[in-house]
Amino acid sequence: MKYIYGPVKSRRLGLSLGITLTPYKICSFDCVYCQIGNTSQLTCERKEYLPVIEILDELKQWLEQNKFKLDYITFSGSGEPTLNTGIGELILGIKKITPVAVAVITNASFLSSQEVRRSLGGADLIVPSLDTVVPGVFKAIDRPHDGINIEDIVQGLVALRREFSGKIWLEVMLVKGINDDLRYIKKLKSALERINPDIIQLNSPVRVTAQADILPVNKSKLKKIKEILGEKCVVL
Repeated sequence: MKYIYGPVKSRRLGLSLGITLTPYKICSFDCVYCQIGNTSQLTCERKEYLPVIEILDELKQWLEQNKFKLDYITFSGSGEPTLNTGIGELILGIKKITPVAVAVITNASFLSSQEVRRSLGGADLIVPSLDTVVPGVFKAIDRPHDGINIEDIVQGLVALRREFSGKIWLEVMLVKGINDDLRYIKKLKSALERINPDIIQLNSPVRVTAQADILPVNKSKLKKIKEILGEKCVVL
């Protein structure tokens, strides 16, 4: 299979069949904590990086040959899925061939675009990330393309919540010494109250990361941060 991987047992999504929508490590971020390595092409250019028709054909073939009881078909893979301009067409195509729910894991970098938000409208679940709302910290941890700023991302997430009828599980990846300062967390809380996701998922790196000196936040501090962020917050 060229575009499909798994299924994998996910902590968040149960049994999930993955689909990648970009070639390896084409992304709008180069996150220091990425578990699949450094970004090879940092870009904001949206286009059909991989052909939707071929992805759908491969998925049909997989579904015919396998009888797993999937919880989700998930867009994630080796780069930012919303870079692919065919993502909306692909979601609609999947809905025509299977009742399995569709999840989109995204770094949220393009959610300020109404076109992108509209293209995700057919999904059942969107899992965007928001690691900080402090511009300098955002650049330090997510290392975004120069054309991306954090306030646009927050505004996009607010608009997504207003327009999207499915579930939104927002992930916050916390790295020791970078974005775990409680002053940053209190600013993040203010933004999260505006965004109003269904769930806030706190995470911290446990595997090998793109940058060598990345450390997880200890459990006691994660617990304190969870208390600050409120009852919607869970620690993964």
